[in-house]
Amino acid sequence: MSADERRESVIRAAIAEFARGGYSATSTAVIAQRVGVSQPYLFRLFPNKEAMFLAAAERCLQETRQVFVDAADGLDGEEALHAMARAYQQLIADDPEKLLMQMQVYAAVAAAEAAGDHEFGEAVRAGWLELFDSVRLALGADESDTTTFLAYGMLANTLISLGFPAGHRIWSGFYDSAQPVL
Repeated sequence: MSADERRESVIRAAIAEFARGGYSATSTAVIAQRVGVSQPYLFRLFPNKEAMFLAAAERCLQETRQVFVDAADGLDGEEALHAMARAYQQLIADDPEKLLMQMQVYAAVAAAEAAGDHEFGEAVRAGWLELFDSVRLALGADESDTTTFLAYGMLANTLISLGFPAGHRIWSGFYDSAQPVL
């Protein structure tokens, strides 16, 4: 396996492990074990644990961005909005680690900021801003409509993370395409 392929394996393993354990509770030893390499080899691919986490966070945001862009391709307005909402719901239904990783990213950034580490948050915020801009372009919307779309998505993330099942009354205010996948 080439170094690039191994790096890809590490990013995938990091997403899985950080999604479950968060930044602080996940050891690089667990990531190395999952990939089948030594810890020293991990640190030849990434300078430190933070770099692994940031690569995993960026990959998660990048894949989410791509889901939105692909779903909206050739569509505009309401059609694009509903296609993007359905595609996102399908993404987190098919790959729940994406949602867990997103939630862990927000917690890690908040903890880093509270500890005075603003560079960590800056890196994640840059990725989130790219996500925002991609959604705005895909929707053909202004900032207000983009914010509304993403706000519904963040609320959906929270409700799904809390375990509210599809069909629960809490979902009654969501448009059908934003409902969780059964």
